[in-house]
Amino acid sequence: MTIGTAVGDATAELAVRKAVVVNTPTNHAFKVFTERMSDWWPKSHHIGTQIPQAIILEPHPGGRWYERGPDAVECQWGQVLVWSPPERIILGWQLSADWTYDPDFVTEIEIRFIEEGPERTRVEFEHRNLDRYGDRAAEHARILDSPNAWSEILGRFHIVAEGRELPADPE
Repeated sequence: MTIGTAVGDATAELAVRKAVVVNTPTNHAFKVFTERMSDWWPKSHHIGTQIPQAIILEPHPGGRWYERGPDAVECQWGQVLVWSPPERIILGWQLSADWTYDPDFVTEIEIRFIEEGPERTRVEFEHRNLDRYGDRAAEHARILDSPNAWSEILGRFHIVAEGRELPADPE
């Protein structure tokens, strides 16, 4: 698996961009990404006080994107801005620079599912508008582009989308 990456520079929009090719049909890749996030999202990546039992993406514009803990407490991460199966989704990431939900803050995550063949899909990922983090924008771009952030998350998605077993997830 290869995950490409690019971080915007000072003269361009600050964004983290990645791409991964999965050996599965586009419709399946889209469904795994949107309906089975709990299966591949790292347990360590949460904002609630407990490891989530579920990561939920409501399948429509305006739908919530959130985690639900074992105590049924929900912590919202953002919302669905564009829902266009199986080609793309745009999510509003509403986590502040302090990793707390802020309904008045939003950066965008666009995921495109591009058919390269009947059993092959290119998944292009862009987390943009990172300049909205203000004086912490460069810091957040580095964090989000680090190996244990979007690269790890997309790598785990890749494994599950292809029907393979994930390695044990440290909790």
